[in-house]
Amino acid sequence: MEVDDNKQDGKLQREQGTEEALSDQKVMAGEALDRRNVWEPSVYYALGKESFYFAGHNISIRESMDAYGALIWPGAIALCQFLENNQHQMNLMDKAVLEIGAGTGLLSIVASLLGAWVTATDLPDIMPNLTFNLLRNTKGRSRYTPQVAALSWGQDLERDFPSPSYHYDYVFAADVVYHHECLADLLKTMHHFCRPGSRTTLLWANKIRFQSDMRFTESFMSSFNATLLSELPQQEVRIYKATAKE
Repeated sequence: MEVDDNKQDGKLQREQGTEEALSDQKVMAGEALDRRNVWEPSVYYALGKESFYFAGHNISIRESMDAYGALIWPGAIALCQFLENNQHQMNLMDKAVLEIGAGTGLLSIVASLLGAWVTATDLPDIMPNLTFNLLRNTKGRSRYTPQVAALSWGQDLERDFPSPSYHYDYVFAADVVYHHECLADLLKTMHHFCRPGSRTTLLWANKIRFQSDMRFTESFMSSFNATLLSELPQQEVRIYKATAKE
């Protein structure tokens, strides 16, 4: 009887998890479709393009409604603003920067314009639009030509990014916490690039939407030497800074 009860409890937990994931996906879809809820006044929406002004340059971003990764989310804008306004604290000049879940490339573009040597990563199907936006906005403007690489969280990390060969001063991630089934792999990926002895600083910006965001934040805070760097209550965005636990 106890075994049957345990099976029933496990089934109930899985069903509840599935319902929560479906509900959260509906929220994300609604946020993606409602392009009128613009919280940043320097952003103008027109025909799948967004225009920004960062690091002394006009930036034009091509979006697509085909995937969440092809849209710009509040966390990316917030982290761009933070980097531009706190260059004395986060000087990116000649620093090696990796962005995971780069999406449209806005954050990588701004980091590149601020003098960093940037590698922007995302899933293979995001690569064409990411590459287009990066080249369009950095050619002739940046100290280094940004690189693009495919990266599936948690998969073949040591093969594709072997730790002795790949070292980054900073790892950036913005609004990457929304696919429930990928969160363990996301944390694994963060650990791979921000490992003991690496002296890598991880900056993660996220809009708080779901209970899964809070659970991931708890795991993140306990896994790294992490601090809350900045909080924007109106946008519900938090920016965290983390280093590996030695």
